[in-house]
Amino acid sequence: MVTFPNAKINIGLDVLRKRPDGYHDLQTVMMPVEWADILEIVPAPDKDHDLLTVTGRTVDCPPEKNLVMKAVRALRDVVPFPAVDIYLHKVIPDGAGLGGGSSDAAFTLRTINDLFSLGIDTSTLENLAATIGADCPFFIHNRPMLCESTGTEMHPIDVQLPSHAKIAMVKPGIAVSTKEAYADIKPDIPDTPLPILLKMPIEEWQGQIKNDFETSVFPKYPEIARIKRKMLDLGAVYASMSGSGSCVFGIFTGDNISELMTENFNGCDIFVSKLM
Repeated sequence: MVTFPNAKINIGLDVLRKRPDGYHDLQTVMMPVEWADILEIVPAPDKDHDLLTVTGRTVDCPPEKNLVMKAVRALRDVVPFPAVDIYLHKVIPDGAGLGGGSSDAAFTLRTINDLFSLGIDTSTLENLAATIGADCPFFIHNRPMLCESTGTEMHPIDVQLPSHAKIAMVKPGIAVSTKEAYADIKPDIPDTPLPILLKMPIEEWQGQIKNDFETSVFPKYPEIARIKRKMLDLGAVYASMSGSGSCVFGIFTGDNISELMTENFNGCDIFVSKLM
């Protein structure tokens, strides 16, 4: 069975407070985009061993520590199923704030559930995904969600974007770890909650809807800040970092977006997505 684990972007990301457990309470909206890996899962020829083969972009961890295998183990703790042979072709860049690894793990749970007709309900899959990573539960639903607490408390939300809008994503040759992004973060509760701000016309978002990680990441990596400024110069109605990573996305409503990206961001990974 072949699936295509897609990326996500964060529209707004407020770091509200540090929790007693050391994590942070957040408020953000995650939206799925078309940039996707390729995941194939079939019954394994060796009925006693799960296998994972990774191609495409280099993944800096051994197969047994890959989130895909963590998902397999988490699911097998709940219900038995045959050994699986997994082929993962990485397309989504790491350290980008796009949730590629989390998406792979969530799609692994969903795909195995479908492949073997395990009958596990969405709520259980979501709870399993939460044990793997904070972004994983989002990809069980894979639709626009208001995410709160550590990102695992989710509520469907309708984000009004023009139907002809496209989202351009630019990832420079920089990877920002979550630990690094949090190192200099200063939690703060905004005057106006994100869900209220999102009711404004998209033309009014810039300067109002923010990603708090930009204040900690931009001083260390001015190239990421430059990409955001360039996106706005090229006509994006809104531009922002995604999550805590190095990818910057811009929402465009013009027709020449692909040409603009190609001409102005040499040496970067570029992807243009329609709304999912």
